[in-house]
Amino acid sequence: MKGDAVPQSKKSHHGQDQRESGRQQVFDAIRQAGRIARIDIARETQVSPATVTAITSELLSAGLISEVAPDGEPSPSGAKRGRPRVALKVRGDAYLIAGIKVADRQVTVLLVDFEGRSICDHSHPIEPLPVAPDAMVALIREVLQTACQKAGRDLSDIAGVGLGLAGLIDATRNFVYWSPNLDRRNVELGEILDAAMPFPFFLDNDANLVAKAEQLFGDVKGTSDFIVVTIEQGVGMGIVIDHQIYRGERGCGAEFGHTKVQLDGALCRCGQRGCLEAYVGDYALLREASIHSPTGVITDLPTLMTRVKAGDPTTKSIFDRAGRMFAMGLANIINFFDPELIILSGEQMSYNFLYDEAVMEKVRGSVVQVDAPLPEIRVHKWGDLMWAKGAAAYAMEAVSARKIRELAANHAA
Repeated sequence: MKGDAVPQSKKSHHGQDQRESGRQQVFDAIRQAGRIARIDIARETQVSPATVTAITSELLSAGLISEVAPDGEPSPSGAKRGRPRVALKVRGDAYLIAGIKVADRQVTVLLVDFEGRSICDHSHPIEPLPVAPDAMVALIREVLQTACQKAGRDLSDIAGVGLGLAGLIDATRNFVYWSPNLDRRNVELGEILDAAMPFPFFLDNDANLVAKAEQLFGDVKGTSDFIVVTIEQGVGMGIVIDHQIYRGERGCGAEFGHTKVQLDGALCRCGQRGCLEAYVGDYALLREASIHSPTGVITDLPTLMTRVKAGDPTTKSIFDRAGRMFAMGLANIINFFDPELIILSGEQMSYNFLYDEAVMEKVRGSVVQVDAPLPEIRVHKWGDLMWAKGAAAYAMEAVSARKIRELAANHAA
């Protein structure tokens, strides 16, 4: 054998990988476009028209896509394929997908079809977190069952579930290093969930899933590079580079809330001190206000906002410090990444103390000065359903990839 020769088994494996990659490219082009003709798929993907025709034939046979006539109605049975104006779309009724967001006070589940169209949503209040992994699994099963009942479906109809949690999560392993939602560290939560229910789970940090929702359903659809910053109980960040979520080697990248803004500073939920989240997150604001409150513990942000509007100097100073810390953090993001767009999202976006003109002026004064405009900073006030939709979008992509791998394996057999 010559030194540069490749064993036949490796050649076969490489060819199978290429075919699988081609199928995924074609399917992704169809999903992104919504409706698209074969010739346009070839143009978008740089895959030859003959290969696109072969791949779309396989995807049609597998029930992953369907043909759409020019008027938007499905092509009649027996209609000749390949007519110039006939388009392709993802087959919405192929699979039922669920997305779940575990928040501080409630769990929200959204059921969607394979095109991402909402079918049913359900929110369930929960006891204060953290909880044991087994209790989390039982809670998730309960909310899924309730959502399915509302939709007239069964648990067995679900093809996959995306689950968004706060914390440090390795999405490739469905492994939770740490989450404020769980009472222990290093939990094989995906494995536990898969064993308890008859469908796969796909876990990720909840801020990543907001970025995914923005990417697929928001105003930035089609934008290749942007950053989402989420502010609720904690502070998160999702980074999209060349249309892909950036997670880091261990899945712990983009932990904006745990960047340090004060040496030996305030205690964070993660156990360290001086994190940005320990000054900006909901719990941090309420903790600081409760320490200085003559009336005892304060449990909600609206109460704090009422005090600020009434001119309470102590509460105002807490919010002012949060704004200064957040401005420092935003300036660091701009200096690190120089992104085209930053989206601020989450419950605190109902209040403007983190993005008012005073905060933006501090950002402008802290970034590297060049003769060019700052990145656009946009506020998007979507609630828990947005996070759940991002989780559903993540599961849609994961289920698609699994089905295409199965299709590739069947054709290789």
